Amino acid sequence: MKLAYGWVIVGAGALMGCVAIGALFSLAVFLQPMSDATGWSRTGISTAMTLDFLTMGVAAFGWGVLTDRFGPRIVVLSGAVLLGLGLVLASRATSLLEFQLVYGVLVGVAAGAVFAPMMVTVTGWFEKHRGLAVSIVSAGMGVAPMTISPFAQWLISSYDWRTAQLVIGIAAWVLLVPAALLVRRPPAATAAAPGVPAEGGEDMTVSQALRSPQFIVLGLTFFCCCAAHSGPIFHTVSYALACGLPAMTAVTIYSVEGLAGLGGRIVFGLLGDRFGARRVVVVGLMLQALGAGGYYFTRDVGEFYTVAILFGLAYGGVMPLYAVIAREYFPMRIMGTVFGGATMISSLGMALGPAAGGWIFDTFGGYGYLYIGSFGIGLAAVAIALAFPSRRAASSGAPQPA
Repeated sequence: MKLAYGWVIVGAGALMGCVAIGALFSLAVFLQPMSDATGWSRTGISTAMTLDFLTMGVAAFGWGVLTDRFGPRIVVLSGAVLLGLGLVLASRATSLLEFQLVYGVLVGVAAGAVFAPMMVTVTGWFEKHRGLAVSIVSAGMGVAPMTISPFAQWLISSYDWRTAQLVIGIAAWVLLVPAALLVRRPPAATAAAPGVPAEGGEDMTVSQALRSPQFIVLGLTFFCCCAAHSGPIFHTVSYALACGLPAMTAVTIYSVEGLAGLGGRIVFGLLGDRFGARRVVVVGLMLQALGAGGYYFTRDVGEFYTVAILFGLAYGGVMPLYAVIAREYFPMRIMGTVFGGATMISSLGMALGPAAGGWIFDTFGGYGYLYIGSFGIGLAAVAIALAFPSRRAASSGAPQPA
């Protein structure tokens, strides 16, 4: 019964991830209409997304600590309430600064209460199919470009950007609050078999975990991974428009990228269970770097779709596996704090792309240097990921058999 309810947790997490992350990333669709309607610069609007990632990361660490102490339900419920509030208030913003503070801080804090706590919670509900379960939750985020973004584009086309954001905020309340009430703490960890060290080094303290080589490599890999893909993701629609493609085609490319990310999450999750998460992450990071660099050469619709599939498959596939890797190295009782810390580091990488892309466009009149830089950072992520210590070499001990 406990394991069966784990799949309910997975479903709730997938829905919350879809709505929360979809609402956050939908700003990419709002970028041009907001700039045209208000006169705010793309750099200024993109800065709100940069603030989102920064506050999401810092908040994720705090939410992670609270998850370890009070359980995930109150954390994700708080995030659901704050997300809707942030979107509703942002839709009424009368100045760029007001929008940046409301959308960039409140929405970011809310998203931090959903991503890391839910990923951590799911890792505690599963052992044998952990990679698949975490990937399904993450797949909810992959569905976001195919649901929230087209919905936002339709609302903007039919009404205006303010109405669109208001409606999405209300929808967030309606969908997320009931889902949050389904979330429960994971069952107590099963004791290790005789002669097999406990998974995650059960005696490890928070201080030891945050200073360990495995956490340092995890954090740096996560940072470079996010720095490599955040800019290309956020500016996909604007780049396609700059290349002369129609608005709906540009959004469709963004949705195809998300669809590929959805497939990547499931495929990489299964491969992670079969071959090990660390090996699969290295391969995925290499594909991500190639996809980011490939955008530099795209001009027509066919090329955009091809690169979007490769890039989406790669970045979507690797993202959920960081939680799996963390669970292999660290005990469940401190996973909220540890993965929250890793998420905080990754958010710094996520914050680079949107602002850098906006600055590059405003300065050079195009996005070329964004994709060149993303390719280089993607290769750095590959190099760092190769330094992951084996679980037997790490102080956390060996894994349990699947």
